[in-house]
Amino acid sequence: MNREEFFRDARSDLTGPLDGVRVLDVTKVWSGPMATCVLADLGADVVRVELPGGVDGEVPPKIPGTGLSWFRQTVNRNKRSVGLDLREKDGRETFLRMVAVSDVVVENYRPGTLDGWGAGYAACRAAQADIVFVSISGYGQYGPRSSLPGYDPVLQAYGGWMSLNGEPGGGPVRAQTFIADEMAGLHGAIGALAALRHRDRTGEGQHVDVAMLDALLAGSSGLLTLAATGRPPARNGNETDFVVPANVYACADGSIYLAVALNRQWRALAAAIGRPELATAPGFGTAAERLANRAAVNEAVAAWCAERGVEQVLKALDACAVPAAQVRDLADVAADPQVAEREMLQDVTLHDGTTAPLTGPPAKFSRTPTRIRRAAPRAGNDTEDVLREWGLA
Repeated sequence: MNREEFFRDARSDLTGPLDGVRVLDVTKVWSGPMATCVLADLGADVVRVELPGGVDGEVPPKIPGTGLSWFRQTVNRNKRSVGLDLREKDGRETFLRMVAVSDVVVENYRPGTLDGWGAGYAACRAAQADIVFVSISGYGQYGPRSSLPGYDPVLQAYGGWMSLNGEPGGGPVRAQTFIADEMAGLHGAIGALAALRHRDRTGEGQHVDVAMLDALLAGSSGLLTLAATGRPPARNGNETDFVVPANVYACADGSIYLAVALNRQWRALAAAIGRPELATAPGFGTAAERLANRAAVNEAVAAWCAERGVEQVLKALDACAVPAAQVRDLADVAADPQVAEREMLQDVTLHDGTTAPLTGPPAKFSRTPTRIRRAAPRAGNDTEDVLREWGLA
């Protein structure tokens, strides 16, 4: 199937599958803005509620060729912004009037903060009985650590994530991406969608509580269960403790990563590297044997790769259906034709008139396509337009 066939029946009259859904975004930094970014990409009318003239998310560096921060521009696209100070009576009253005509509120302040301003779940529920109210925080709305602040690296440390990363024998290493924020944001968006489904079916709104810690643990590939039952996972670097070979291998002009999970893949690899006898040789023939013979297996694969260029190696591995890829940096990925065809980088005119390639929505919808419809707004840029459209001028 090609792109044209996939989108053959696409509609052009909708913003996406969430067209018509109104979301109030009372968030900062990354986890909350990520949740609302997902909803905005899916077509919801997402309005950020932020201090007029605020600079939330203006984190260096700036996108080259623009005067704007990568941080705010990437995660706040497809949104509008209303300038309100929820700590003040007028701002709070206007906000609750907006809640009364909205479907979802997403916030990621420390638990109790919005309640203290008179803009928490109880106040929003009084304004709109069936409101879906999503709270994202470091440790959740309850529990012994619920009142503590939490940034992504702190949660990676507390949640055990850092202990998994790095080379055997080395120290803990944080993930370079905001993995706790990203996963909490995704679960926040999923929670909002599930609560909307329940509301549409029953008329009941509810409070959705997402902890960054919980999201990180849920995304730990079941390793928490092993640790809880007495088998904490080891730090394996680029390898795994259940598949061999699975590693980075140096070639003459770069590196590749390959993973052989099936015995038939191993037989194909053995033939490809000119060692067909290894397909059934003792210490090599089965997955269990290869696990016990890790060093020898790695040595055989590494020796073959070292004498060849990346292109030659990948051509041979692709021909025999052994999963492998070149180890690349993000600059390489940005220029990749697969990334271009999937529109994962979309040139967007930013609010200062400059242009930048922003990461596009990952989910593709054949009937209700998604896209980057607008750049991230200046704080408070759309106040008058939104209030007028929503009948609150």
